[in-house]
Formats: sequence, structure tokens, C-alpha cells
Amino acid sequence: MMKKQGSVLLFDRHKYMWLIIGLLITAIGFLLMIGGGSDDPEVFSDAIFSFRRLTLAPLLVLAGYAVQIYAIMKKSRHARQAPDEKKGTKATKQ
Repeated sequence: MMKKQGSVLLFDRHKYMWLIIGLLITAIGFLLMIGGGSDDPEVFSDAIFSFRRLTLAPLLVLAGYAVQIYAIMKKSRHARQAPDEKKGTKATKQ
């Protein structure tokens, strides 16, 4: 008789939540970088040198990447162990 194996996810729910939070922070950072140009090519606009585009947006992008790395490296709440490790005994080969 064949046993039906359940699918095993690589990450648990909390890891996916942290990944999505990191993606949102990164996306907000990129959205803050948008714009600042001039409609008229003959006129220079100083709006591209604003605090928002030069400082805040890159910091948000880096923070988003840091959250994503944290989500990937974080240990799962229910770390899977081999059945022998749960009992504290080592299995012997016979």
C-alpha cells in the first residue's frame, strides 16, 4: 500500500510573513526614488537631490533587504529533527 506524502514547505508562516514585510519595505524604498525630473529638458530641477531620494529611499531599500535576509536565516519555530534526535538516543546500524 502506498503512503501519500504531504508536501513540506521550505519556510513556515512566520518566515513568509517576514519575507513579505521585507519586500514591502524594499518596494516602498524604490517608490520613493521615483520622479524628480523636469518636464522641460532645458530646465534643471533640483528635486532629484532631495533628502527623500538620496538618503531615505536607499536606507529603506537596504532595510528591506536586511529584513529579507533575516527571514531566510531565522530558525523555524518548529525545527525538524530526526526521530532519533528527539529521543536523545543515537540509532545504531545493524
